[in-house]
Amino acid sequence: MSSMGITQIAAVMGSCVAGGAYLPIMSDEAMIVDKTGSIFLAGSYLVKAAIGENIDNETLGGATTHCEISGVTDYKAKDDKDALDRIKSIVGKIGDYEKAGFNRETPQKPALEEKDIYGILPKSRTEQYDMMEIIKRLVDNSEMDMYKPDYGKSIITCYARIDGWAVGIVANQRIVSKTKKGEIQFGGVIYSDSADKATRFIANCNQKKIPLVFVQDVTGFMVGSKSEHGGIIKDGAKMVNAVANSVVPKFTVVVGNSYGAGNYAMCGKAYDPRLIFAWPSAELAVMGGTQAAKVLAQIEASSLKAKGETVDEKVEKELFDKIKARYDAQVSPYYAAARLWTDAIIDPLETRTWISMGIEAANHSPIEKKFNLGVIQV
Repeated sequence: MSSMGITQIAAVMGSCVAGGAYLPIMSDEAMIVDKTGSIFLAGSYLVKAAIGENIDNETLGGATTHCEISGVTDYKAKDDKDALDRIKSIVGKIGDYEKAGFNRETPQKPALEEKDIYGILPKSRTEQYDMMEIIKRLVDNSEMDMYKPDYGKSIITCYARIDGWAVGIVANQRIVSKTKKGEIQFGGVIYSDSADKATRFIANCNQKKIPLVFVQDVTGFMVGSKSEHGGIIKDGAKMVNAVANSVVPKFTVVVGNSYGAGNYAMCGKAYDPRLIFAWPSAELAVMGGTQAAKVLAQIEASSLKAKGETVDEKVEKELFDKIKARYDAQVSPYYAAARLWTDAIIDPLETRTWISMGIEAANHSPIEKKFNLGVIQV
């Protein structure tokens, strides 16, 4: 990293032994805390066993030894706070860096009350709600420029600002809508038209060097003969392709459901978002607990019947309840975070801060790769 021009500063506050002793000294600058920090290839006991020398750890590799005798470390700090203050001082003098150049204006608070977010999500996951009400409480001055608002309504695409940073937002709309052709579309489901719209919007954001923010509450892509005949796989593949090949920073907020292929299309962990974080209301799974339990219960019941066992409604219900209880425990955002499927579980009111912090960090890394969507079916 040093050869790439990335500054590295190490603070040795405890013991660094054997291979670990090399790591801080490979940094650009290293400091060691007096009396608590130590660096050596072998501690005093091993030295005694290996060559018979009697020496204490402080004399062998303490702060005084390495700052005044060996010259291994560059600074001696009197305590941990002094070490951290010295790091701040060094960082404060680093020259300016080449920026990615993401657009930022003076930050503004949302015009609508942010705390209202707590009351927008319904208790039941089957109920409708307007995702726009959440977005309005996340973006500066509650203002956004909508992209194709009357087409592919199950996904919201818009330009906005979060803490002054220009962003492109791709969010799942949870209201049941009707197309101009009179077709009913369920909220939280990705249809061919919404996937097509999202693909074009993602491409536009890459073209304009605008970071992308995905707000997930998705149950998956629409299924059934009508969707299959309409080419849902083709259109879904286009959207996934655009997400996978994006070169602008991507940030994902899981506010509700995050199921199956919908997780992929809305930039799940596998599609390399710079940050992916969840609200406590999130659920991440291959499919919803109820649907998964029904499928697995049917399979298990069929297996029992094949063995000649009698499976009545009571047994089917017991199978269903057992499987659902196990599945519900595994869709928890805490289960996902414990396995690093998300980076954090946050208070919804911290969403703006996390996104702004992420873009600011991403701005330190200029985009070096050109956006190339690759071969897609049109």
